[in-house]
Amino acid sequence: MKTVALRLPRRPRGDVALLACVVLMACFGCVMIYSASSYVGEGRYGDGFYFVKKQVLGLVAGGAAMAFFCFFPYAKLEKAKYAAVAVSAVLLALVFVPGVGVTNYGATRWIGLGPLSLQPSELAKYSFALFAAAYFSANACRVKRMTGVLPVLGVGGLFCVLIILEPNMSITMCLGMLMLAVVFLSGADLKTFAAVLVPCALAVPVLIAVEPYRLQRLSAFLDPWSSPQGEGYQLIQSLYALGNGGLFGVGLFNSTQKYRFLPFAESDFILSVMGEELGFIGLAVFFCACAFIVWRGLRIARGCNCRFGYLLAAGFTLVYGIQVIVNALVVSGSIPPTGLPLPLISSGNTSLVITMASMGVLYNISRGEGAPFNIKMPAAV
Repeated sequence: MKTVALRLPRRPRGDVALLACVVLMACFGCVMIYSASSYVGEGRYGDGFYFVKKQVLGLVAGGAAMAFFCFFPYAKLEKAKYAAVAVSAVLLALVFVPGVGVTNYGATRWIGLGPLSLQPSELAKYSFALFAAAYFSANACRVKRMTGVLPVLGVGGLFCVLIILEPNMSITMCLGMLMLAVVFLSGADLKTFAAVLVPCALAVPVLIAVEPYRLQRLSAFLDPWSSPQGEGYQLIQSLYALGNGGLFGVGLFNSTQKYRFLPFAESDFILSVMGEELGFIGLAVFFCACAFIVWRGLRIARGCNCRFGYLLAAGFTLVYGIQVIVNALVVSGSIPPTGLPLPLISSGNTSLVITMASMGVLYNISRGEGAPFNIKMPAAV
């Protein structure tokens, strides 16, 4: 009797590098939120750590959600596609209920939960990605026809209508781009894809034209110095911050624009503070980290042998990647200014928790990539 090596599949580790990068980015976000908000927090709430304390709570909750989804079988999420759509639609509608929805700066985007608030549009993006992945994986043969993609377009259109009514143009645009991306990745032919692309492209100028404040923001984008104390103010202050940072930055915690010159320095425009303190080199490193997360997510999608897992990983990755790109374009003045958090970095627990949970799903999908290992078993000569 002797032993021989037998190669069997083992339980894979998954993409640990992705999780490590996500956790580091979230921790870095807490540091930048303290830097960007300490002055405002001290002046408004008497606590320079006010915003970062809330973010740390979100980081703990997000870490727990990420850990849960790291090991919750992602295939079971396919059965939750209708529940996810229903919950997201109800939450999006609840923001318009008096006494439930919370209005800030003319926009009603949050649901008040005592001292906490929930932003349903953050959940809606991932719910749409989940529904699209489940639908296209179960109806792969129908994607070649326009009628085959109508259910996905219907859900995406419903979410877009509810979000634009808040109003929230930025999240609406991100959801529209995500809708186009998942239709393309599902295998739709060029004719079907064009039939989706053209109406979406035509809707953008219409949405801008129907609201006077969007036209004002467009004018400020074209020439912010024509209204330096009005619509152009925020963009000018953002450009000052980026320009002041130069190549290497003024040093961590040394931003001057955060002293109430730059509105929303801890949230939508935190990238401007990062550019001022860390400079071009620091931003380049940060965007490399963002690109690493997107690359690992798309790599996980490509390596998945399950159509649902492939579309789910690609969709969740694109939600993150699209939002990073749009936020960077807004802060740099490349597109008209609009409110949009920087994922994993900006102050805001809803975005942080849901983004980290989605990264846990990506890790779960990556664990499907097995690797052989050796064990010894008795065998006859």
